[in-house]
Amino acid sequence: MSESVKLLLVEDDEALRFIVKDNLEQNNYEVDVAPNGQEAIEFFNANNYHLIVLDVMLPKIDGFKVAEYIREKNEQVPIIFLTARSMTEDKIKGLSIGGDDYIPKPFSMEELLLKIKVFLKRSSNTITEQESATPQTKKIGRFIFLPEEHTLNIDNHTRKLTLKEVELIKFFAENANKVLSRNEILETVWGSNDYFLGRSLDVFISRLRKYFKADPNIQIINLHGVGFRFSIKKQ
Repeated sequence: MSESVKLLLVEDDEALRFIVKDNLEQNNYEVDVAPNGQEAIEFFNANNYHLIVLDVMLPKIDGFKVAEYIREKNEQVPIIFLTARSMTEDKIKGLSIGGDDYIPKPFSMEELLLKIKVFLKRSSNTITEQESATPQTKKIGRFIFLPEEHTLNIDNHTRKLTLKEVELIKFFAENANKVLSRNEILETVWGSNDYFLGRSLDVFISRLRKYFKADPNIQIINLHGVGFRFSIKKQ
């Protein structure tokens, strides 16, 4: 690699932590390791990371609280959760609070390495686009949407958005009043499609409905068995 890519691995299992760190370093990644949530936050505050691999079940501070803290400070760094296979709700919650993907345990290093490469590439492309783009203001009904600034404004009220919320609103706004299938939304915004991402999408839809509630001319209509339509009525 032309420049060092720095990762944060947060895992309380000492043996697994050693194996994953060793494999990542063999693939030329620079890796910091944290055995609990408190140390993960300390590492995050002291360093800049390109990606974070985060276990859910952690001592001191659990992985969800760590992810929420990270998302308050940084909306762009990719977070890959490590989850127990049986914890269905954990996977959905992790994706909904800002995780980019999950890997159920036990997992293969090949799978983890592939996901890391995919998200590093997507993250790099996003940063490049934002650096090269001039600030854009998008009018959505009565709302002012500033994707580069991650904000949604109405009546002097500004809401800070996560990267996934920005991507979803942007996709809806670009396809206003069109029927969009669930698969199309998931593939475009999340880059893949499975049951847990689909459940996560439903959580994001509910969240966006609350955000846009201030303008009755905007609706996210659920088309049963098909998908959604981001409806904007002309005033």
